[in-house]
Amino acid sequence: MRRPGSVKSLENFGRQRLSRHFFMRDFLHSEIAAHHGLTNVPDDPALALAAGRALCEHLLDPLVETFGAIAIRSAYRSPEVNALGNARYGSCASNQANHARHIWDRRDANGHMGATACIIIPWFVDAYERGRDFRDLAWWLHDHLPVSELQFFTKRLAFNITWSEAPKGRIHGFMPRNMVLLRAGETPAEPRETRAARYADFPAFRGLKIPDA
Repeated sequence: MRRPGSVKSLENFGRQRLSRHFFMRDFLHSEIAAHHGLTNVPDDPALALAAGRALCEHLLDPLVETFGAIAIRSAYRSPEVNALGNARYGSCASNQANHARHIWDRRDANGHMGATACIIIPWFVDAYERGRDFRDLAWWLHDHLPVSELQFFTKRLAFNITWSEAPKGRIHGFMPRNMVLLRAGETPAEPRETRAARYADFPAFRGLKIPDA
């Protein structure tokens, strides 16, 4: 599949269905691209579609079916868009760090496919802004979905959620300081029963089979 090079081909690319709830067009918006007149489309559309389908089917669809609508803050970034965000605004990690994360059409240094979306779950935001602990949601995500990485931000509790062929199981973020809740390969400090008590009032899980802790 060639890189979209016309309005018609870009329309067709955006109409590619990734999962039950999502299409590729849902993930292409970028304020940086819009402001600077850049086209935020992949060089390798087939790889971007494959990574995006895995992200949606394994992570985002179950979230929609459990919590209702989610808001996509930032998702796919072309290498050009990501490099500008890193160099000029400091709002994006380096291109190499974002391969198989926000840059869906590049594999990581070990050859693994992956994809990241920065999302907000409105169902949880109101409670969070009234003081509820973000870890209630973080542990729910860890315990219910095959997440590779979670990175949380304070504003509206937006968070990066990453699917990878080689999941790391890492949870970190800025709450408000830089923190690591779970390092790759570690066992959670909180036992499963304690974590489950945090989210006992959450909606019943709908989606994939719950993985072992």
